[in-house]
Amino acid sequence: MTDAKSRIDETVKANDVVLYMKGTKEMPQCGFSSRVAGVLNYMGVDYTDVNVLADEEIRQGIKDYSDWPTIPQLYVKGEFVGGCDIITEMTLSGELDTMFDENGVGYDKDMADKIRAANA
Repeated sequence: MTDAKSRIDETVKANDVVLYMKGTKEMPQCGFSSRVAGVLNYMGVDYTDVNVLADEEIRQGIKDYSDWPTIPQLYVKGEFVGGCDIITEMTLSGELDTMFDENGVGYDKDMADKIRAANA
């Protein structure tokens, strides 16, 4: 395994929820990363953020790891979930709530409902 791949694998497996993004959860550096981090932050999800802009090996490595060409990328319990469009759709449909429930990931259901109500 390459160094980047082993670091990614370790991070994804050691944390329940991981977001590979441009920037940080406190200061996203692109609109797509900001949207996904915003959803997770608003819903009160405890997650690990990895700033791909800080490490070129990780930036390319995460794309190879998931075989997905874009960032951000969300992982739940070691499984790749998707990028911005998929997470947005899953949030609005309630699928993200279900995934969190099934995997024992804590989040604020009322806040998830507010996101859906605001986008109805």
